[in-house]
Amino acid sequence: MIPGRLQEYQVIGRHLPTEANPTPSLYRMRIFAPNVVVAKSRFWYFLRGLRKVKKATGEIVSVNVISEKHPLKVKNFGVWIRYDSRSGTHNMYKEYRETSRTAAVEALYSDMAARHRARFRSIHILRVVEIEKTEDIKRPYIKQLVTKKLSFPLPHRVPKTSTKKVFSATRPSTFA
Repeated sequence: MIPGRLQEYQVIGRHLPTEANPTPSLYRMRIFAPNVVVAKSRFWYFLRGLRKVKKATGEIVSVNVISEKHPLKVKNFGVWIRYDSRSGTHNMYKEYRETSRTAAVEALYSDMAARHRARFRSIHILRVVEIEKTEDIKRPYIKQLVTKKLSFPLPHRVPKTSTKKVFSATRPSTFA
């Protein structure tokens, strides 16, 4: 369950310096989480799986919020995920048309919950990429939205009532 809107965080952490390794290498992750506490927790969860570093033997160097450059422009996003279902672990690629990376990830979590009954904790986001070229779009449900001269006709328009006449001789046609 996601308590609030998601934000994108850049979390940088490392193994604690020791005499054997005085300058340990830094690990950077982009994590989608509702707040800083959850972002740090997810960072340690993923780092534990990737490297032999856990919260007790490591430290977080910095946590930054990543904001969208153009939050009002509609963009296409490709998302690579790995999720655990009841039958096993699956890799997946999905596309979304949203205004920001966080909105695309929120749409992903809602979509995965609806279609696959996948919980927040069982979804690992591997990569989120903005698709710049329309030729690179793979999914037909996104491809249909980037066609030239796309229009959404409104066939059943109810005209505004005129203040001049109360009664009309002919019935108004709402299909144009």
